[in-house]
Amino acid sequence: MNGENVAPRVAFIMEQTLGHVTHYRNLRSIVDLDSSVRATWLPLEFPSQDAIENLPLLRTNWSARASTRARRLLRQHRAPKKFQALYFHTQVTTLLCTGLLRRIPAVISLDATPMNYDVVGSGYNHRSQGRLAEQIKLAINQRPLLAAKAIVTWCDWARRSLIDHYEVPAERITVIPPGVPLAQWPQPRSRPDSGPLRILFVGADFARKGGEDLLAATAQLSHPVELHLVTKAEIPERPGVRVYRDVAPNSDLLKRLYAEADLFVLPTHADCFPLVIQEAMAAGLPVVSTDVGAIGEAVIPDRTGLLVPPSDPRSLANAIGAMADDIARRRAMGHEARQLAEERFDSAANARRILEIICGLVEARPRDAIRV
Repeated sequence: MNGENVAPRVAFIMEQTLGHVTHYRNLRSIVDLDSSVRATWLPLEFPSQDAIENLPLLRTNWSARASTRARRLLRQHRAPKKFQALYFHTQVTTLLCTGLLRRIPAVISLDATPMNYDVVGSGYNHRSQGRLAEQIKLAINQRPLLAAKAIVTWCDWARRSLIDHYEVPAERITVIPPGVPLAQWPQPRSRPDSGPLRILFVGADFARKGGEDLLAATAQLSHPVELHLVTKAEIPERPGVRVYRDVAPNSDLLKRLYAEADLFVLPTHADCFPLVIQEAMAAGLPVVSTDVGAIGEAVIPDRTGLLVPPSDPRSLANAIGAMADDIARRRAMGHEARQLAEERFDSAANARRILEIICGLVEARPRDAIRV
């Protein structure tokens, strides 16, 4: 049957690690209500109990495991016959799917390129290999990136890398951040002028996200503060330090913590474009963070927050102290942060932009290639 008047079937192959889980849930909540596509969701859970993925050559390499699983799932679903378009998030799911990318219109979505990741990799215990190995890795990643009809990046940092390192034509790339479900997110509210400064930190990996630096920095402050730490780490509570473990993404508790905070602090050592910063800005919070990855594209110094060097508790203490002492400045930054979130970080609006790209690829495909 010709698909001219029928919404195309689209497979969404979604990586399920770290903040990508939240992105998957936010995207799915919008796409499933949109009639422009018929979505099939293929989330790649991690870790997997799959026997093949636990073979020695795959067990320790997430990119190889994710790509193997994506290829097998698409084969099981008879992708060339069933789907009119594919959406991959992230590029690690595509490494064995170049042939499909050339046959079916496909979008690859990513927060960072492998080259970007190498820049911040030490914080993830990742090290670059020898020159030959890096050249092979570049070639392996470049093939699907060049085969995809369109690429969505979360940030301009990744867009520049795609052009400079992987030779992807600029016209194929669109920057669309993951965003926050603003319709369900807490509206910025008036916060008291008196009392301790309520600081919120959200980071499962306490060490990599700079949690120890935050503890060291606040110990240097003369201004009274309350730390509210959302993490998986076993951090002991003490006066002025509250710890919240196993807090689900988009949960009522997480939203309440954002709503009740005065300042969001993420002194991360290694990150690409953390979703939690977009969440904080959506809640109208000024942000103090580090100038790593693409964080500077959201945390604009003296407008939406402050940036400090990583692993520098003294500079972090100075930045927090400056925010604590100037309530008017803090509120102005929070107001601008919310404005920027409304302009750039609305997950519903951004999901619809992704669907427009997918549908545009399907419409541009020769009619005799479209079947449902």
